[in-house]
Amino acid sequence: MTQISLVMAALSDPTRLGAVRLLWDGQEHCVCELMRQLGATQSRMSRHMGVLKQAGLAADRRDAQWVRYRRNPALSPQIAAVVDAVIAALGEDRKKAA
Repeated sequence: MTQISLVMAALSDPTRLGAVRLLWDGQEHCVCELMRQLGATQSRMSRHMGVLKQAGLAADRRDAQWVRYRRNPALSPQIAAVVDAVIAALGEDRKKAA
């Protein structure tokens, strides 16, 4: 599977897409924060974050018992542009729905 295929598959799930939107602010986010904001259990969130890491969208670091996630700083500009476009399209859809 190519990286763009992995990225598109990763973005196809609403929970993972929500996690990417949170990570795209450039800050680190504790898995507990992602769980709370997305309404996911710890095991479910961990599985989703594993998919995002495999797709190259997320990076992590361990901090005591927690794992902190952030946007992968090594992400290629082309893949970042695809994700940026998806996030922008979601924002436009929300504006139209309001």
